[in-house]
Amino acid sequence: MKLLIANRGEIAIRIMRSAAELKIRTVAVYAEDDIQSLHLRRADETIALTGNGVATYLDIDQILNAASQTGCDAIHPGYGFLSENAEFAKRCKKNGITFIGPQVETLEILGDKARARNLADNCNVPLLQGTTEPVSLAEANAFFESLDPDCGIMIKAVSGGGGRGMREVTRLEDLEEAYNRCQSEASQAFGNDAVYVEQLMTQGRHIEIQIIGDGTGAISHLGERECTIQRQHQKLIEFSPSPTLPDALRDKLIADAVHMAASISYLNAGTFEFMVDAQATDGDGKYGFIEANPRLQVEHTVTEEVMDVDLVRIQILLAQGKTLSELGLDQVQIPPPRGYAIQVRINMETMQADGSVLPSGGTLSSFEVPSGRGIRTDSFGYASYQPSPYYDSLLAKLIGHSPSPDFEDAVDKTYRALCEFRIEGIDTNLPLLQDLLSHADFRKNNIDTGFVEAFLGELSDPVPNPHQKLYFETQPLKSSGIGAQIDSVDPLAVLNYGKEAESLKAGSGINLYTGYMVEDEEDDILAQINAPMQGTIVSMDVQPGEEVREGQQLLVMNAMKMEHVVKSRCDGKVQQLRVEAGETVAVNQILLVIEKLALAGVTAGVDETIDLDEIRPDLAELLQRKEFTKDSQRPQAVKKRRKRNQRTARENVADLCDDGSFMEYGSLAVAAQRKRRTEEDLIKNTPADGMLAGIGSVNGHIVDESRTRCAITAYDFTVLAGTQGTINHRKKDRIFELAEQWQIPLVVFAEGGGGRPGDTDSDIIAGLDCMAFHIMGRLSGLVPLIGINSGRCFAGNAVLLGICDVVIATENSNIGMGGPAMIEGGDLGVFQPDEIGPMRDQVPNGVVDIAVKDEAEAVSVAKQYLSYFQGPVSEWECGDQRLLRRMIPENRMRVYDIRSVITTMADTDSVLELRPHFGLGIITSFIRIEGRPLGLIANNPKHLSGAIDSPAADKASRFMQLCDAFDIPILFLCDTPGFMVGPEAEKTALVRHCCRLFVNSGSLSVPYFTIVLRKSYGLGAQGMAGGSQKAPFFTFSWPTGEFGGMGLEGAVKLGFRKELAAVEDPQERKELYEKMVAMAYQHGKAINMASHFEIDEVIDPADSRFVVIRGLQSVPAPEPRKGKKRPCIDTW
Repeated sequence: MKLLIANRGEIAIRIMRSAAELKIRTVAVYAEDDIQSLHLRRADETIALTGNGVATYLDIDQILNAASQTGCDAIHPGYGFLSENAEFAKRCKKNGITFIGPQVETLEILGDKARARNLADNCNVPLLQGTTEPVSLAEANAFFESLDPDCGIMIKAVSGGGGRGMREVTRLEDLEEAYNRCQSEASQAFGNDAVYVEQLMTQGRHIEIQIIGDGTGAISHLGERECTIQRQHQKLIEFSPSPTLPDALRDKLIADAVHMAASISYLNAGTFEFMVDAQATDGDGKYGFIEANPRLQVEHTVTEEVMDVDLVRIQILLAQGKTLSELGLDQVQIPPPRGYAIQVRINMETMQADGSVLPSGGTLSSFEVPSGRGIRTDSFGYASYQPSPYYDSLLAKLIGHSPSPDFEDAVDKTYRALCEFRIEGIDTNLPLLQDLLSHADFRKNNIDTGFVEAFLGELSDPVPNPHQKLYFETQPLKSSGIGAQIDSVDPLAVLNYGKEAESLKAGSGINLYTGYMVEDEEDDILAQINAPMQGTIVSMDVQPGEEVREGQQLLVMNAMKMEHVVKSRCDGKVQQLRVEAGETVAVNQILLVIEKLALAGVTAGVDETIDLDEIRPDLAELLQRKEFTKDSQRPQAVKKRRKRNQRTARENVADLCDDGSFMEYGSLAVAAQRKRRTEEDLIKNTPADGMLAGIGSVNGHIVDESRTRCAITAYDFTVLAGTQGTINHRKKDRIFELAEQWQIPLVVFAEGGGGRPGDTDSDIIAGLDCMAFHIMGRLSGLVPLIGINSGRCFAGNAVLLGICDVVIATENSNIGMGGPAMIEGGDLGVFQPDEIGPMRDQVPNGVVDIAVKDEAEAVSVAKQYLSYFQGPVSEWECGDQRLLRRMIPENRMRVYDIRSVITTMADTDSVLELRPHFGLGIITSFIRIEGRPLGLIANNPKHLSGAIDSPAADKASRFMQLCDAFDIPILFLCDTPGFMVGPEAEKTALVRHCCRLFVNSGSLSVPYFTIVLRKSYGLGAQGMAGGSQKAPFFTFSWPTGEFGGMGLEGAVKLGFRKELAAVEDPQERKELYEKMVAMAYQHGKAINMASHFEIDEVIDPADSRFVVIRGLQSVPAPEPRKGKKRPCIDTW
């Protein structure tokens, strides 16, 4: 093999070293302005390319011709330049040249960042929300607006890398400029201006996984690197391994990276990069794939140090056809990392206190690298070297490695090496790196990607400089400081200064490297605009003679992979342009000269021609698209709804949310049917893909703003019959994940027919990997889930409804796990939709918790239900509590209406009963007392005399779970003869069902109280008191209470059977029996129970509200929850 290295600088030298060890001859290429680069001295041969700057190293034809001329049969692209260019790899293959890197097909996928996201999605790897295709400015705007107000986005070049073509946007008004800048940077750097967008993860950590593959599907990993310390999205410090990454999360990232690589039979070395929540403490921490780099990384060095490998050597051998097994690199053969390694990037730049980065240039007068055990320097610098301004600012990479298990040992070693590093003649970021390594938070790895910017003022303070210089420093030469000598008679002499070589005089203040003025000459007549940094002119936006305003854009420069706008600092007229587009300029070089003028009638910095009501084309396009989402665009469908006495989804959401509070997500989405329908058809007829999704506020009139937030999804039956499609599944996932992340209650309007088979824009076979049901299931017990249905709700829509804590359904509802087509497809018969799951079945069987007349009532009930979970209200009324004294009949055998007791005891109009037609022996309701929400469980003496059967036990048990999950105290009103018994009752699995009361009450963490109204007998009474009448915070009784180990009559018959049998006369026996029952009643009266302290107290019924409030005031308020108290709430 003879190897051409299609790169320059330190990476070219790095590759040459490994090639030399393998006895492979190397050829270096170089641009005309790069003839002094040290990599030319390290190669066996060199060959010149025609041209200057980056474009020369991107010239595929020249590179291939150079390989041909020198007889090379392999090319190593290094990193950057052509390393991810699939066309270059394809041309190499065509010319019989081995490309040392991944296969062409892999580069086509991973070199396109949008396609890489698609790969991750297909591999079920978590993604930050974003686009999988290049986006227009309008689409980028729409994506931004679809996010939560506190969220931002990242614009990225599709073909990008190294921070180029990348910008963070946190304000909508900044998006257009950032978009244009990214496109321009991407076009210049990669020849492709396409960009995509993804959600910005704030407080994230950048973790990447190094993988290697041999093209057979075999993949091994070499651990992770952390690259969180960045400036302007360009890495500054990298280390391996990450000292604070949870092991379980590390395993997930590695598994995802290996899975993605294996799915495309990855060949050679590569990196899969993730953003990880900086607050993650375990394997459940949030993370998302961001990109893959199918090449060697700048920071590969730290992996080499801790894993004791040579990644370049591995690349070359894999390209020669070796397998991982042959190289001893099967995963089981790879040892764990040894200690920690840190790489710092020493760049020719300085960072200002405002976060701006100024490139620097000049000549290296001194360049002495540190040395010692565990210290490595990869660089191309040397004394007297004058780096070209056309290239990246990276001058050297310093790597410190410590075998110690203490990360701070590696930090200390690297810091000391920085103090030994002598660089003079060119300003670098070395002091900033020292600041960072000295920072306490860095040493503890308490960092995120915003760390540098967040602590910039602290980090960049140059006085005093606390860092040692462990070398002899050269004394700087003093400047005369007299400036340039010009004709003092000619006031315009400054305009000609610097344009003619003869005007340059010794001691004139001229930069001998660039030949341009470095002093900012200015007077009352002329203002010269100087280059704020070294860079290249992208565009000149004014012409000589043009009037300009203060703050107006004059030109755009490209420096440090970013575009910078240069603005005028005064009003005036352009007198002269000193540069043109494409020209490279030095820092402080004069760019143009402005004659200062007072421009009448113009306020500085304000363009008076701006029409604030003007609708620009991009906004007009958006507004037009928004029109298609409105109900008015579907009059016939709306008319059908009206005939069925139904409202539209948008009307329901508007009714649910406080005015103006609903923020919609994904309104511009359309059905995934582009392969079978036109874009115009989809926009017009499938708006929002048939589902509204967003965040709103509910009940803002009764609770404070912090408690009003609510997540909402609403299937729109006027669009595709409310079916579940590819895109609206993703919208659901998005809203469900937001609800999970921020613990926001969720309301689901579920009407619809289930899955939609007509979507074509994906390679789905069965769609069983849809995550929506799993994610919503995770919400159970974390946030209140409210399901509302009107009309038909089948299959997947019914699943979403059934997961909810409460199901509210209108009288015209049909709810079923399968619709007519599914039933018929299973050869189970042919049925009309109205025959499946009608309300006459679903209400008494307990599927529907609250039956209502129409959607208006459904929304009203949903608001009331949600209010109990939003906390206390300040305004309330109640009835005269003395009425309670007469509600229990004096005749202890007479039934009464328990619901009247409840409504009297509770605040007026505060009772909301759940499942009133199921489990009739127990009533479960939410109520308020003095504005405070409570869950109420009461026996119903009108059904089985209050005995508890299986359905009643199930109903009460689930209600306990619901209250406990959301910190709602529980009040039991006990009037029961016990559990229902008998052969028929036992057929219902009574033993298991009734014991749910004990299991669930035994795990309650909310305070609960029991008030006995009348009967309190046996096990059933204990079930109404958490298993024991000493289990509640209090067990009180009204005077009408009666207690016994079982029913009094039964107790007498069983306990005194012999005595009764001894009386032969039936009449006398009856009299004796009644006398014994009366005695048992007297013995079990509430007052007697209290005298033995088997209950806590007997109270005046009129004091019931008082004792409940005192009980609530006597227990501490629940702590704000950060997660679930219970794993879930039973759907039954």
